[in-house]
Amino acid sequence: MDQICVVGIAGGSASGKTTIVNKIKEYFGEDIAVISHDSYYKAHDELPYEERCRLNYDHPEAFDTGRMVEDVKKLKEGFGVDVPVYDFSIHNRVNMTLRLEPKSVVIVEGILILESRELRELMDIRVFVDTDADERLMRRLKRDMVERARSVESVLNQYAQTVKPMHEQFVEPSKKYADIIIPRGGENSTGIYILQEHLKLWIGQ
Repeated sequence: MDQICVVGIAGGSASGKTTIVNKIKEYFGEDIAVISHDSYYKAHDELPYEERCRLNYDHPEAFDTGRMVEDVKKLKEGFGVDVPVYDFSIHNRVNMTLRLEPKSVVIVEGILILESRELRELMDIRVFVDTDADERLMRRLKRDMVERARSVESVLNQYAQTVKPMHEQFVEPSKKYADIIIPRGGENSTGIYILQEHLKLWIGQ
C-alpha cells in the first residue's frame, strides 16, 4: 500500500456510526479495516461487577486512548496490531485480543475519538454523525437490552447519570473538528454516498 487513509467516525452513543461503518465496509469489502474505541475501555479486574456497573464509561478517562493511538500509528505505517476485546455484558475486558491488519482505509470509530487531539492528528478525514438525542436514546435502549443484556432501568439510569452529561461536555463540542457532518446517521444515504465517493480517491476505484 502506497498510503493508508485513516477515517475517524465520531458521534453520540447510538447515533448510527456502526450503520455507516457497515455500509462503507459492504461497499469497499476487503479494502477497509475498522478499529473501535470501545475495544479500548480500560480493564478493571480489580473491581467486582457491582462496582464496574457504576463507573462512568462516557468520560475520556474511561478509555486507554494512548494504546489506541499507538495501534493506529502502527496501522498507518503498514503494521498489524492486536486489538483488545471488551465484553459489555460484564463491563470488562476479556483475556484475548483480535489481530487487525492494515488496509487501504482504516476507520477509527467511537463517541470520543474527535475529542482526543492525538487521535485527530492521525486522521485524514474526520466525520461526525449527528442524530437527535431522543432518537439516540431509543436506539440505545433497544441495543443495550438485546446486545448487552441490560435492563430498561439500568440503561435509563446510565443515560441520565453519565451518557447525556458527558455527551454535552465532550462529544457534542468535538463536532467542530469534523470535516464532514452526516445528520440522521445511517438513514442519510446522500451523506454516506459523499463519503464513499471521497474514499474512492484513496482506494483507487
